Amino acid sequence: MLSGEAGIWWQGALQRMIAAGTHVNWENFKQLFLEKYFPRDVRHKKQVEFLELKQGEDSVADYVTKFEDLVRFCPMYDGVGNEEEKCVKFVSGLRPEIKQVFNYQGITHYHELVNKCRVYDEDNRARVTHYKSGGWGTHEE
Repeated sequence: MLSGEAGIWWQGALQRMIAAGTHVNWENFKQLFLEKYFPRDVRHKKQVEFLELKQGEDSVADYVTKFEDLVRFCPMYDGVGNEEEKCVKFVSGLRPEIKQVFNYQGITHYHELVNKCRVYDEDNRARVTHYKSGGWGTHEE
């Protein structure tokens, strides 16, 4: 449901679609919506941002958030039938030490891959924090 300005826009767009004989379906709506609210130049910038996305110092959870915010601008990685490509792109942006663990596992289900990477990253961060805080114990004689 669209409300406010978007609702008014949709009523006009719907009338234009009907007058032009355009089939009213999700794909045509999405195309019109993106043209209105995400102009081509903005979509292209988001596509480039997605293609260049790397985890960097972010946690896997933060990387996932950025990845999912941007993947919708790249249809070749998002949608039915593109799960394996999405996984390959996701892994390619991970930090080397995490990528090394998951690169050759051949996980082709995006949510399974994300969950395993997230758990691995959280465990590693907890271990590093533990050792940095002196959690390895002291040896007394």
